[in-house]
Amino acid sequence: MAAADPQRGLPTASEVRERIEAFRARRGYVLPHQGAMAAALPDLQDVYPLVYRTLTLDRHHLDELEREFVWLALLTAAGESIGTHHIDLFFKAGGTDRLAEAAFRLVAWARGVETYQFLERHWSAYFPTPGPRAAYAAGKAALLAGFPEVTPDCAHLALLACFSSRDQHWGLEVELHEGYAQGVSEYKIAEALSLVLWPCGVNRFLEASGVWLQVLRSGRVKPSPPFQAWADAPDQDGFRLAPRAPATGGPR
Repeated sequence: MAAADPQRGLPTASEVRERIEAFRARRGYVLPHQGAMAAALPDLQDVYPLVYRTLTLDRHHLDELEREFVWLALLTAAGESIGTHHIDLFFKAGGTDRLAEAAFRLVAWARGVETYQFLERHWSAYFPTPGPRAAYAAGKAALLAGFPEVTPDCAHLALLACFSSRDQHWGLEVELHEGYAQGVSEYKIAEALSLVLWPCGVNRFLEASGVWLQVLRSGRVKPSPPFQAWADAPDQDGFRLAPRAPATGGPR
């Protein structure tokens, strides 16, 4: 097979500079990956703004303040300090220092949820009252009691994003069940989970969706028809690869 020409169709040095400056003019700043795409993957750079805008900036189901509240919590939970433009968007959407404090408390709460997971898995028989899930709900309510400006739905959505970013499936499952009990919009849940795609990668969104699918199929929640259709679809376990037989004979 002939080797591909890596230089064919790639931008010149002047075109790379033009691409970088075009991004700077459009967004007001430049990050290093824009240069990498401009030099080697211009087709990717061409579709990048559409994906970014659709995922992070366009209005879907969350209002602007809800979205930026979730973003603030998500970036903090994921340890992504580079997303400072979302701090700017948070305040422009009406965010306040009080709301930011509430978001950070929710992140800290999400980081400590392993305590309740441990209790449920190992010590429930020794501490049956009130039980790990009831204790979790009571603790979260106490945490939010001083922040009436944070709606239960907004706190719920922020925690879903935090748990998804950290692969914390126990907390995610608990919040999904609670979300259905509270009547939180499934469409808002989907958008909040999808935001994890950008700072944390598609696998975090994939795995969070897998937890959600299990909740939908549990019989303990009542999905709307579109989400029931998702739950009813068979074979959602990905590509099945048959195991390979071990090689026979010694080395050649």
